[in-house]
Amino acid sequence: MQSFNFKCPTEIVFGRGAEKQVAEKIRAYGGSRVFIVYGGGSVMRTGLLPRIESYLTGAGLAFQVLGGVKPNPRLSLAREGVRLAKQFGANFILAVGGGSVIDTTKAIAHGVANPDTDIWDFWTGRAALTKTTPFGSVLTLAAAGSETSDSAVLTNEETGKKQGLNSPLNRAALAFMNPELTYTAPLRQIKAGICDIMMHTLERYFTKVKEPNLFTDLVAESLLKTMMKEARAAVKDTHDYEAMSEIMWCGSVSHSNFTELGRCKDFSCHRLGHELSGRFDVTHGESLTTLWGHWAKYVYQDDVPRFAHFAEAVFGIADGTEEERALAGIDAMVAFFRELGMPTNFTELGIGVQPKDVIVELADMLTFGDTKTIGNFHPMDKQTAIEIYERANH
Repeated sequence: MQSFNFKCPTEIVFGRGAEKQVAEKIRAYGGSRVFIVYGGGSVMRTGLLPRIESYLTGAGLAFQVLGGVKPNPRLSLAREGVRLAKQFGANFILAVGGGSVIDTTKAIAHGVANPDTDIWDFWTGRAALTKTTPFGSVLTLAAAGSETSDSAVLTNEETGKKQGLNSPLNRAALAFMNPELTYTAPLRQIKAGICDIMMHTLERYFTKVKEPNLFTDLVAESLLKTMMKEARAAVKDTHDYEAMSEIMWCGSVSHSNFTELGRCKDFSCHRLGHELSGRFDVTHGESLTTLWGHWAKYVYQDDVPRFAHFAEAVFGIADGTEEERALAGIDAMVAFFRELGMPTNFTELGIGVQPKDVIVELADMLTFGDTKTIGNFHPMDKQTAIEIYERANH
């Protein structure tokens, strides 16, 4: 087993009615003026947001709300949230929603704690993040795992750049996780979330680390198999509590770093997908399934035994040569994405075949003008990125 550091300080309140504890838990973390962030009208239509507000009011906690978070969360709304939260005197920021809402909440929490710094400077590395405001989430979609992760993503609409930030300060104080709150999410979002969860583990499973990490690998493989089993049940019945609860918990574990202990992150497909989301505003999980198979077939020869092991451990593929098993495992993973109706190329993603100049521009943005390589399993320069995008460009 390789060395690692792991700290996940988020207190998780999981199960039916978990959100009913929101006021008492926020008070325990010193919150008295709560700035609530949410997305569209679904939390209003389902009555969730009014219920959260009633819990806070009943406990004597003041609150203010900001709605309008969109997928691929926008920098401009986060900046507005910072302004309003500071004006309100917020000392706890609460997300009610999915990953985009939580990432926006993280940005607002950082901005409130650092009033003299523009939050985008943290995402671009121009400023170091050294403090934040306590924050938490009431999760309504199992997908991004942002409720337990050390990462957050923002999209700068002015430049079209979607950028991630990793920091221990992105760890939430609290996460309220009631699987029943995910029942009303659109099926397309549920499917995209399922694939995002799986990709968070796949992007930790295929890395530069070659040494054995048996328990970590078993956790990762079990998570992937659990997700496929429960995904099939969930798409048939989104009110299947057992399926939705397993998916929700897998989402939190997958992006908490627990499936990378002794390994590391690669996240090449995430970075490739971020450029598609930033330019075309496509759904994050769909951008990942569009690219993964093409990335995998481009890089698998860097570690054929690893891909062959994946094929047998996850799909039970034991016949053929090592290379045949490796390729069969990739095909099996892509087949599962297709089984869910997820896109596996640009046309299926809805953006159509792109001209060469767009492909080059995407790769240029990804690699910061070919000045940086991306990922570690097979470090990508600009030309490598162009070739992977071209494989998906049909």
